[in-house]
Amino acid sequence: MAEGNWTRVSEFILMSFSSLPTEIQSLLFLTFLFIYLVTLLGNSLIILVTLADPMLHSPMYFFLRNLSFLEIGFNLVIVPKMLGTLIAQDTTISFLGCATQMYFFFFFGVSECFLLATMAYDRYVAICSPLHYPVIMKPRTRAKLAAVSWFPGIPMATVQTTWLFSFPFCGINKVNHFFCDSPPVLSLVCADTALFEIYAIIGTILVVMIPCLLILCSYIRIAAAILKIPSAKGKHKAFSTCSSHLLVVSLFYVSSSLTYFRPKSNNSPESKKALSLSYTVITPMLNPIIYSLRNNEVKNALGRTFHKAMGVRNCFL
Repeated sequence: MAEGNWTRVSEFILMSFSSLPTEIQSLLFLTFLFIYLVTLLGNSLIILVTLADPMLHSPMYFFLRNLSFLEIGFNLVIVPKMLGTLIAQDTTISFLGCATQMYFFFFFGVSECFLLATMAYDRYVAICSPLHYPVIMKPRTRAKLAAVSWFPGIPMATVQTTWLFSFPFCGINKVNHFFCDSPPVLSLVCADTALFEIYAIIGTILVVMIPCLLILCSYIRIAAAILKIPSAKGKHKAFSTCSSHLLVVSLFYVSSSLTYFRPKSNNSPESKKALSLSYTVITPMLNPIIYSLRNNEVKNALGRTFHKAMGVRNCFL
């Protein structure tokens, strides 16, 4: 329906991986479906085990549980629609559906940045002030820290999504991505978006840099504390308590920074899709694997939970 010089857009078309042959798309569907199921299973297990096992009721696993909740939400927002575009060629997404997907993408993405910073602070207190750790990280404090981590995603997602979708869109409605991310949707706007782009750049830098600086400061203090430990065994034990988190932080920040801070001349749509896959699909799957394989407490808790489950099952047989 025409409105002035604009055509009202009621739906978008996600180009996803439509440029690839059908056989490749089918292979991608099976690959991403496997990753999706592993992600849901792995993060759900982390949540269940950290809730069920009394040995994992420490602040560290409380924040890990929050991270798993976040990763599940992140995947539910993006992956099911992407799988639909690959197997059923259901490439259309409504105007409201696109806005909703973008909103929750921003919400979970911003929340993860701040939650990773909170987890770094938790490791800093545990290593640098071990005697005061139970007092500092009491249940009420860690609940407040979790709330503070989740909250910034709300205003950021609300302002950016509302502002972007208030612009008029031209008749072209093809989004060259596998989900409704801001840059490919913004390219369809038929209006002056200079002010919005400035806001988006500043907002992205702040959202990335503030948590990143907090993480960096925490790990500088952690490294200094570890170097003061006299025994090699003590150093190894202290480092092992934060190595999993450090690896998760590296995966998330490297992939997201390469996606949003590369020069436009080096940032083709196809390369951006590949980079986006790393932090929207691959990293959420790796997080529970990293925490499970590199953490003896989690592995032991998984074993205890499995044996309890088998014992209950045997009672009913």
